[in-house]
Amino acid sequence: MARRCSLTGKGVLTGNNVSHANNRTRRRYLPNIQQRRLYSESLGETVRVKIAVNTLRTIEKKGGIDAFLLDASAADLPPVLARVRRRLEAARKAS
Repeated sequence: MARRCSLTGKGVLTGNNVSHANNRTRRRYLPNIQQRRLYSESLGETVRVKIAVNTLRTIEKKGGIDAFLLDASAADLPPVLARVRRRLEAARKAS
């Protein structure tokens, strides 16, 4: 399972554990990735995504998954979410 946020691309970082004696050993900083279902009000259905928890906070700040996807560039989104974005644009034009 890839530890990467599907919306923002946030992934694993690396660094060092530093002991009291200043010994350094490599370590990994893992992002808090969660599998979530987000409700799209325009489409009337849920969208399953693997996102970081801080991305979930950003989505809430922007006003929901619809606003977040419409604000994001289609080139930056994975193919599944790019299709959802196109459906959102079509739903906005229809109403």
